[in-house]
Amino acid sequence: MQMRFDGLLGFPGGFVDRRYWSLEDGLNRVLGLGLGCVRLTEADYLCSHLTEGPHRVVAHFYARQLTLEELHTIEISAVHSRDHGMEVMGMVRVPLYTQKDRMGGLPNFLANSFVGTAKFQLLFALKILNMVPEEKLAEAVAATQRPKKGAIDHAGGAA
Repeated sequence: MQMRFDGLLGFPGGFVDRRYWSLEDGLNRVLGLGLGCVRLTEADYLCSHLTEGPHRVVAHFYARQLTLEELHTIEISAVHSRDHGMEVMGMVRVPLYTQKDRMGGLPNFLANSFVGTAKFQLLFALKILNMVPEEKLAEAVAATQRPKKGAIDHAGGAA
């Protein structure tokens, strides 16, 4: 994932003009600008999501399993992309574990702010690609929906 200029987490991507590009060609053009070394194909497609509102957007989500060496190459390429430090603040690895306190790791990560459908896409990918056991994923999501203890104590002290 990427930390964006606005402080939201999201996935690399961009807009594709279907008059000139297929989805995969457009996606690879955009990824080439930001990451340089990954090519996605139709086989990497996972899902699409329509966002209603004043600007209707269809977000197509692709995912590919990488080797550790490929991930390192992408992380290095991302730092040298033209958008780094302007549009994108950097790459972020998603923790795929939960610490013993049941909040550290994935639950804390999911408490961040995500752009558009990115959180849904992340959870969908973790589930469908079997990257996190389904019960652990459900626990992590549930943990982010409980009020934090410090927030309750602070709110009670302010009253």
